[in-house]
Amino acid sequence: MKNPKLQETLLLLATAALLLLPLALLGYYIVHKHHWAQDRLAELEPRYARLKGLEEHKADLDAALERARALRSQYIFAPEQDATQAGNAAQQKVRDIFTAAGLQILSIQVLAPKTEKGFERIPLSVRAEGEILALQTALAVLSSQTPIIVVNDLDIQLTNAGATPTAPPRLSTNFSLSVLRGAS
Repeated sequence: MKNPKLQETLLLLATAALLLLPLALLGYYIVHKHHWAQDRLAELEPRYARLKGLEEHKADLDAALERARALRSQYIFAPEQDATQAGNAAQQKVRDIFTAAGLQILSIQVLAPKTEKGFERIPLSVRAEGEILALQTALAVLSSQTPIIVVNDLDIQLTNAGATPTAPPRLSTNFSLSVLRGAS
């Protein structure tokens, strides 16, 4: 026969264990969530510090952004300006530079603009003839223009080969130029 006292004790222990099980599970859940939250805080702390630093230097960053925008406006045509107007202005500028340098322009045309990386690239195709000194002068002046005029491709050919030895060499050039306009 079994001891009734032992049965009572076992029943009491089983009941107590059954009542304490939800408390133990709740405790485990709370500890687990606490560790998870600590890990998330440790992961987010560097990001928060960076954001805090950016917030503290907001005025400096705004000033740097304004300087960058001002510099950008010196090198590209404004997005408010029509692409056709920008192309025509660049065409006239190139015509003036080449003529002043002593090159004879055979043809110049503005091609269809292409959008790339937040800009519109407006290509210009120029055929000109002249002496090497005129070409050097034109290239030197092109490099100092604002908005910038980019030389994408340059093909130079000697046109008076075999002519008199005392005549200066005459060159035929094909330029592929482009200017940038801010995309609207």
